[in-house]
Amino acid sequence: MKLRISQGQSTDQGSFGDMTLESGLTWKCLELPYRGNQNGLSRILPGNYTAKLAWSEHFGRDLYHLNDTNGRLAIEIHSANFAGDILLGWKSQLHGCCAPGKEVGELDRGDGIMQRAVLQSRQALEEFMTATNGEDLEIEVLA
Repeated sequence: MKLRISQGQSTDQGSFGDMTLESGLTWKCLELPYRGNQNGLSRILPGNYTAKLAWSEHFGRDLYHLNDTNGRLAIEIHSANFAGDILLGWKSQLHGCCAPGKEVGELDRGDGIMQRAVLQSRQALEEFMTATNGEDLEIEVLA
């Protein structure tokens, strides 16, 4: 099954793009800002990847794990709302992974400060997991 991730503009509060299956189903896609492919601080580089379902110790469930991500490790597709540059004081729940969402908006990050975020990420992840039905993925990432 094929998945295309269009990364969208990189901002200090995250990269907000789209992820689309070959069937045409589309979700918003949240990643970290581009920071020179630094592990844990940057979104993945544009290119072609494969992904398979595998157990995620952190989340306690099967999730898609991307392979051969230019020296990056443990790149998964999982739910999250925030992906800002932590070195600039923004909140992040991602360390290089991708998170689907239903829409882009703003959320209080827990300290009264509003931050750009993807919304309804858990629901979007469940829709994505149902739509992929455990099939291996061929992923094309476009900047």
